[in-house]
Amino acid sequence: MTKKLALSKLGPFFLSLIISVLSFQLFAQSEQSPVSGVSFRFIESNGITMRIAEMGDSGPLLLLAHGWPESWYSWRHQIVSLANAGYRVVAPDMRGFGGTEAPADVDDYDVIHTAGDLVGILDALGEETAILVGHDWGAIIAWQTVLLHPERFTALINMSVPYRGRSAQSPMDRMRQSAGDNFHYIVYHNEPGGVAEAEYDANPRGLISHVYLGIAANSETLPPKVTDPLRSAGGWIDRLGAPIRLPDWLTEDDLSYIVSQFEKAGFRGGVNYYRNFHRNWEITEHLTGEKISIPTLFIAGEEDFVIGGATREQLLASMSPVMVDLRDVVLIPNTGHWVQQEAPLETTAAMLEFLNSL
Repeated sequence: MTKKLALSKLGPFFLSLIISVLSFQLFAQSEQSPVSGVSFRFIESNGITMRIAEMGDSGPLLLLAHGWPESWYSWRHQIVSLANAGYRVVAPDMRGFGGTEAPADVDDYDVIHTAGDLVGILDALGEETAILVGHDWGAIIAWQTVLLHPERFTALINMSVPYRGRSAQSPMDRMRQSAGDNFHYIVYHNEPGGVAEAEYDANPRGLISHVYLGIAANSETLPPKVTDPLRSAGGWIDRLGAPIRLPDWLTEDDLSYIVSQFEKAGFRGGVNYYRNFHRNWEITEHLTGEKISIPTLFIAGEEDFVIGGATREQLLASMSPVMVDLRDVVLIPNTGHWVQQEAPLETTAAMLEFLNSL
């Protein structure tokens, strides 16, 4: 009776919030991995509960950090291949994604917290060191993590997002100045009031399918509904063409699983990473001039919009000044932003060649 009276005083909003949280926790803890041989586990890392996907009981630890809007599942091909090659492979749902806890405070998604999460995974697994792998936002975090915690990582493989050192100007200020009154998705993610996640939460499948195919190579999509460059013309989904059909690398089952992770977790956690661009720049001033000292490999699709058409030689030249041991830059032809999903065989082969050289 006492518990019933206490709950009744909470009001409908708080009751619905509690029910949503409990439902998500039950979903996350009961969900089975859709990839044969890959298992889920929950660990405590850096003050939050994280879900990790893992395969391989022995060998050097490979820690795979995904980007946005992704989850551990973006590494589905690499987890199996790398484990079969003799590695212990762990791919977490990053903070705010999938089955991992999503703190409410925007500042809890800065690079100090996200780097701490990766180090905390090593601690939870009883590992002193690991080889770190990142893609998209995972790459951004990985670049910073090996600078903040150089003693914990022995090598680095990053994908899609190059590193050229800490910029003299805040990247957020630069993007706002460049965009002006026009739409820019990162500026959009930084608008007040949560407008971005409200749009995405209302249409998770639309956002995922439009973004995945919109920045992949050789995609078949319809013309976008919104072509006016001004921000006032609308949000992001309708600025990207709807898929006519899915490519071979992204099946209906793949898309449904990816969408299901965001239907349960929502998009706010992932968007909060973008809200820390300026904060990350501010709190890493002490890293100005620091170089990445461990062996490093960079992989990207030749058609990835992030590298802006840069050649292998140009990327080597721009990144070498901030890396002591940049072993190679591998650009995969006819491949866009989702390099490890669009070209899994080529990506894994490049990773293994680098790993075998260590």
